[in-house]
Amino acid sequence: MLIHQYLHQLKLCARNRTLTTAKSLHAQIFKLGISQCIPLANTLVNVYGKCSAASHALQLFDEMHHRDHIAWASVLTALNQANLSGKTLSMFCSSSGLRPDDFVLSALVKACANLGSIKHGKQVHCRFIVSEYSHDDVVKSSLVDMYSKCDSPDSAKVVFDSIRVKSAISWTALVSGFAKSGRKEEALELFRNMPIKNLYSWTALISGFVQSGKGLEAFSVFTEMRRESVHILDPLVLSSIVGACANMAASIAGRQVHGLVISLGFDSCLFISNALIDMYAKCSDVIAAKDIFSRMRHRDVVSWTSLIVGMAQHGQAEKALALYSEMVSHGVKPNEVTFVGLIYACSHVGFVAKGRELFQSMSKDYGIRPSLQHYTCLLDLLGRSGLIDEAEKLIRTMPFPPDEPTWAALLSACKRQGKSQMGVRFADHLLSCFKPRDPSTYILLSNVYASSSLWGKVSEARRKLGDMEVRKDPGYSSVEVRKETEVFYAGETSHPLKEEIFGLLKKLEEDMRRRNGYVPDTSWILHDMDEQEKEKLLFWHSERSAVAYALLKGVPGSPIRIVKNLRVCGDCHVVMKHISEITEREIIVRDATRYHHFKGGKCSCNDFW
Repeated sequence: MLIHQYLHQLKLCARNRTLTTAKSLHAQIFKLGISQCIPLANTLVNVYGKCSAASHALQLFDEMHHRDHIAWASVLTALNQANLSGKTLSMFCSSSGLRPDDFVLSALVKACANLGSIKHGKQVHCRFIVSEYSHDDVVKSSLVDMYSKCDSPDSAKVVFDSIRVKSAISWTALVSGFAKSGRKEEALELFRNMPIKNLYSWTALISGFVQSGKGLEAFSVFTEMRRESVHILDPLVLSSIVGACANMAASIAGRQVHGLVISLGFDSCLFISNALIDMYAKCSDVIAAKDIFSRMRHRDVVSWTSLIVGMAQHGQAEKALALYSEMVSHGVKPNEVTFVGLIYACSHVGFVAKGRELFQSMSKDYGIRPSLQHYTCLLDLLGRSGLIDEAEKLIRTMPFPPDEPTWAALLSACKRQGKSQMGVRFADHLLSCFKPRDPSTYILLSNVYASSSLWGKVSEARRKLGDMEVRKDPGYSSVEVRKETEVFYAGETSHPLKEEIFGLLKKLEEDMRRRNGYVPDTSWILHDMDEQEKEKLLFWHSERSAVAYALLKGVPGSPIRIVKNLRVCGDCHVVMKHISEITEREIIVRDATRYHHFKGGKCSCNDFW
């Protein structure tokens, strides 16, 4: 009778997540000498797991004299819930002769899904197939989820087809898998065939599209969901759609979604606020990002980091570093992403000593092992500051093999600093040891060789570029003007305002030639044609049409915000600087690699990108 009472009370603790009460009951059970009662011990392990106290669950499990399958399933589940899935697998592997039942198998599959380890997942799958539980639909649903999270939707579909009674969970997992893999049509077909759809099904499809870079498709599904009057009781779907706005730098849509967040009462939700900070920063509206941050009652490391990175990306280095100091003073520990933003910020203003200090602080003060991205940011800082020798030493001693972008960054630094001999040496290494995939790398190689009059090597770089059969996405730029978005493609000559745009660009070019001595840099044109044709191609690059349209139709004096799908070419970068000076307008361009704030004839990237 006493044991049943304790079991009932412990189950209430698990349901209500009341850790303090569970500990008190555990103490009473221990004093009564019944802590080794198997049902009580198993329930306690389960309660500690549900209350996010995995260490207590593990300690109790270790003290148990007899461990049955329920105990194993409970402790493995507790470890999974505590994001210790590696420990889940290592514990099971060290068990002596345990034959897993369906609950243990489900916990193991979940661990593999959390780790994204398809290798271990397949091993568990094999054990499941040869076990007496091979027809269990719950384990199969877990396998569908695991294969979907490991980017193997076809394997997930095979398991899904073998499930006798398909639950909403298995349908949702499969839809998510195909959506995240970018297989739009199959994901949509599966979704349409779902017998019952709920908010989580819609969220899975929308989030999957966002993660695979299909923001427009995500918006289309979200709009359909709103038309279907699906009640948004969980804000996760809003977080996903805010993320889509951030990825596409769609500030008008982002503000509309922000309004929806407020109307639904989710504006105080921590992860929604974090997503909004990131969205506004990526839409080049750092003031709005700061406003969201300042209104938050509770902030975590993601909140601080999102704003730090946003400021760093937009060249506000001093403000980013000041915010970091404030963050540390509030007792918030930085993470890996925080340091990427901080070192990146230092590179914009040449704070070499501060950058080195932060790089060392990562491991020394916070136990964070620098990644390749951290080394690349430090390399960028050294290159911008003219410390090419130190940058070369870093690239040769770092614990990661340098890739093409890393060497290209060093080569670009040599070109900018006028280190022609060193640049040629790096160019030779890059050309002989790598097969560059980025066309801009070949342009950089060609320009480095040309600056040293090595015309034979210029021809070689150009020939290899031709051999690539470059399939370059068509360049386009979007600009938001008076709450509407206009898109321009490179070489577009069919726009209704074509004559006005042509006339303004022609006038601006004449002003640039007269005031600034501008001469078009045709080395950025890859095609084999005469100089006049190359200049014509440069003239109709999409970002130029976008800025001209904004000057014609936008609010006078307001910042011009442009998003380009490719990297801004060197000639257009020069042109944007001149236009910002001539028109006295701020022009913000987000290209494929970074943000450029053009103002008064200067750019926030300091001509290094």
